[in-house]
Amino acid sequence: MNLSALVETHGYWMLALGCLVEGETVLVLAGFAAHKGLLEPAGVLAVATVMAMVGDQIYFWLGRWRGPWLLARHPSLAAKAERVHRLLDRWHAPLIIGLRFAYGLRIAGPIFIGASPLPAWRFTLYNGIGAAIWAVLVGGLGWVFGATAQALLGELQRYQMVAVGVVLGTGLLLWLWRRHRRRLR
Repeated sequence: MNLSALVETHGYWMLALGCLVEGETVLVLAGFAAHKGLLEPAGVLAVATVMAMVGDQIYFWLGRWRGPWLLARHPSLAAKAERVHRLLDRWHAPLIIGLRFAYGLRIAGPIFIGASPLPAWRFTLYNGIGAAIWAVLVGGLGWVFGATAQALLGELQRYQMVAVGVVLGTGLLLWLWRRHRRRLR
């Protein structure tokens, strides 16, 4: 089984599992695979959006369930949680949407928010919006990477013989130059 067949067969499952946690790398690769025609672009975006949202909902409800215990057990986290709660009071929509793009807070952020008094429906709404934006941007990055790689490789293929000639010519010139220097000695 080659890599293309593996991606076509298991790509959506790998994408789903990757998007439950820090899934940027998996989503970029899925966007690249969609550009190559191995996965459907709409399928990649749908799976990424749903699974990223589900993952954050799990962490949110974990924060609802065990957040107060976690904060009581770790006072340094409690100080950070207070700051997050103050920010949530004023900027809940952009904070929830933007948290997905903050490296290292993808798991901790929803747990902190779950430990806050923010209504669950509000988190779910903005989490869904953030997940959709994230899927389009990060998956699109993989698509653009695929298009760029294809364009570069296509251009390189056109100049392949020229490149080989330049390398061989440079090698020949270096050999002649070294031979000439040896004769002078």
